[in-house]
Amino acid sequence: MAFPASRLSRFIRRCAALAVMAPAAFLPLGAFALTTADVAPLAGDDFDAKSAAIDKLIANHDAPSLALLKALTEDGVLATDSGEVLVQDGDALKDAVTGKTVASNGAQPVTLNNLLRSKVAGALSGLQLDSPDLETRRAAIAGLLKNPDPAMKPMIDRARAKETDPALKRRLDTLWAMTALSDTDPAKRLEAVQLVAARHDLEMYELLRPLVANKPGGSYAESDARVRTAAQAGIDALDAIQRRSEIAGTVFAGLSLGSVLLLAALGLAITYGLIGVINMAHGEFLMIGAYATYVVQNLVQRVAPGAFDWYPLFAVPVSFAAAAAVGIVLERLVLKHLYGRPLETLLTTFGVSLILIQATRTIFGAQNVQVQNPSWMSGGVTVMQNLILPYNRLVILAFSLAVVAIAWGVLTKTRLGLFVRAVTQNRRMAACVGVKTARVDSYAFAFGAGIAGLGGCALSQIGNVGPDLGQSYIIDSFMAVVLGGVGQLAGTVIGGFGLGLVSKAIEPFWGAVLAKIAVLVLIVLFIQKRPQGMFALKGRSAEA
Repeated sequence: MAFPASRLSRFIRRCAALAVMAPAAFLPLGAFALTTADVAPLAGDDFDAKSAAIDKLIANHDAPSLALLKALTEDGVLATDSGEVLVQDGDALKDAVTGKTVASNGAQPVTLNNLLRSKVAGALSGLQLDSPDLETRRAAIAGLLKNPDPAMKPMIDRARAKETDPALKRRLDTLWAMTALSDTDPAKRLEAVQLVAARHDLEMYELLRPLVANKPGGSYAESDARVRTAAQAGIDALDAIQRRSEIAGTVFAGLSLGSVLLLAALGLAITYGLIGVINMAHGEFLMIGAYATYVVQNLVQRVAPGAFDWYPLFAVPVSFAAAAAVGIVLERLVLKHLYGRPLETLLTTFGVSLILIQATRTIFGAQNVQVQNPSWMSGGVTVMQNLILPYNRLVILAFSLAVVAIAWGVLTKTRLGLFVRAVTQNRRMAACVGVKTARVDSYAFAFGAGIAGLGGCALSQIGNVGPDLGQSYIIDSFMAVVLGGVGQLAGTVIGGFGLGLVSKAIEPFWGAVLAKIAVLVLIVLFIQKRPQGMFALKGRSAEA
C-alpha cells in the first residue's frame, strides 16, 4: 500500500520530533528549571535582587536549587566579573546552572547580609523537610524549632501532611504552632497556642508573653479572648515548671555545699570531740589532700597517661595517708604538750596553719595549680529544664556519704573505735581500765586529719587548688560541728547538710556574704537555747 507524499512527510516530522523529545523524558524532573537569569542577581550588589533570586531558588526546590542554597550557607558560592555564578566543589569550580567545571577567572565570594543568611538557612531547613532521609528531616525540624519563620508555614503544612514518623509528627505540630501564632484565623491561633503550651518548654515563654501583653491604648496585642486565656494558662504552667526547677536547683546546690562541709567537718568532729582541741590548722589538712591529688595526677600523666581517667582512685588513699601523716606528727610534736590549755592550743595551731601555708607556697608556688576532672566526671545530667546536675558534684556527694559510712564503721565496729568512744565519753575512766589514751589520741587525730585529706581530694575536683584552700572552710567546719553536737557523727552529718541547704536557700535573696552572716546569727541563737548542739554527748563527763 502506498502512502501519499503529504502523509509520509507529516509522519517523518513527528518521528523526528519524538526522537528529539525522548531523551528529555528520562532526565530528572526540574533539571532545566534553574536558569542563568535566576541566579545572575547573586553576582550583583543589590541585596533586594539577591533576596528575589533566593525566593526563586526556594520556589524551584529542585536539586540544583538545593545545592546552591546549601553552598550559600557554607560560603561556597562565587561570582565572576561577567556575572557568572559558580559553586565551589572541593578544589574545583562548577557552573551553578549547568554543573560544568569552569576556570575561576578571578571569581570572588558572593556576599550576603545577616538577613539573607538567616533566610537561606531557614529555607534550606524548610526544603529539607521533604527529604526521604529520616535524620535529614529530624535535623531540619530541629533547626527550624530554634528559629521558627512564619514564611516557612506552607512548607511545614506540606511536611505535616506527609510525615509518617510519630515523633517527628509531634515536633512538626509544635513547629507549625510556632509559625501559626500570627495566623489571621483565630481558630488556628488558638490551636497553635494550645500546642505550644502543651509542649511545656520554657523556651516557648517568649512566644506566649506577647499574646497577653497590653498595648498603650489599653487593648490587647491578641484580639481573641479565647487565645489570650489559653496563652495565660500556658504561661502559668511554665511559671510552675520554672519554680520547681529553681527549688530543685537550690536543694541540689545546698546538698552539694553540704557534702563539701561534711568532708571538711567530719575529721574535725572526731578530733575536737575526743581531745577538745580547737585546731585552727584543720583546714590545711584539706589543702594537703588537694595537693596530694595534684601530685598523683601529674605522676599518672607522666608514667601511665592511658590510666589518667582513673587517677582519682589512686589519689584517694594517697591524700588520706599524706594528711594523716602530717596530723600524727603535729599531734605528737606539738598538741600533746598543750592538752588542757585551749588558748595556747588555738594560737599554736594558728601558727602551724601559717607555717603549712608558707611551706606549700615554697614547694608548689603561690599560684593555684590545675587539677583536671577525668572524663567520667566531666559534663552533667539534665533532670529538669534549666537544671543540669554536674557529674563531679554528684560523685562528691556520693563520695562524702561513703566516707561517712566508713567513719561510722571504724568508730562503731572496730577496737580503735571502741577506744575512741570510751576516751571521748570519759577519759579518766578509760585510762583506769587500761586504755592507752595518749596512743588513742594520736590515732584518732591522724584518722580525723586523713578524713580531712579526703575532703581536699574531693574539693580539688570542683574548685581551685591553692595554698589558701583550707581557710575558706575552717569556720564553716566548726559551725557544723558545734551545731550538730561535739563528737556526734550523726550531728555532724545533719549540721553539714543543714548549713549547706540554709545557706543556698538564703543566697538568692540576700547574697552570699549576708547569707553567711545570717547563718552565723542563727547558729548563735540556737546555741544559746541548746549549748550541747542538736545531739548531746552521752557519758558521765557530759552529764557532770
